[in-house]
Amino acid sequence: MSRYRRANTEGASYFFTVVTYRRQTLLCNEKIRRALRQAIEAVRVDRPFEIDAWVLLPDHLHCIWTLPLGDADYATRWGMIKRTVSLACGADYGRPEWINASKRKHRESTLWQRRYWEHRIRDDRDFSRHMDYIHYNPVKHGLCVRAVDWPYSTFHRHVRNGVYTMDWGYVKIDIAAEGYGE
Repeated sequence: MSRYRRANTEGASYFFTVVTYRRQTLLCNEKIRRALRQAIEAVRVDRPFEIDAWVLLPDHLHCIWTLPLGDADYATRWGMIKRTVSLACGADYGRPEWINASKRKHRESTLWQRRYWEHRIRDDRDFSRHMDYIHYNPVKHGLCVRAVDWPYSTFHRHVRNGVYTMDWGYVKIDIAAEGYGE
């Protein structure tokens, strides 16, 4: 059995990447988004945390959470969120033919990969770099040309709060350099 060593600094900020099982492109579907929002709200009632940044892409999400002082248990929170979404959406998005012995043993659905990536934010520079990474991700993946065009992100909140400008993350394509318009 694998024993993963996870960061466990109480009250810290953490960057996460959570991916769908087999990279299914379903996270931006209305039912999944609604279930994910409701699951997060429900978990935050009993196990509070701040969402500093978030982006939802079709097959994965990135976010930064800050946990309360004296608390480092993000693993339970993620487990509760993933389970709640799986139960709410399993009938519509579950793939019974993908259930193998290992998934059955761990009582897993076919919506999420088993593991996720976490990184403890070390300092203000690290926080800023991960914020930019999160908000630029839809542009990086070719889902939009400007960060502001992607609807499933905290970028809009950060524009309202003066952290970013509306034109931040804009990829201008030089049509002549690309060989178009000739």
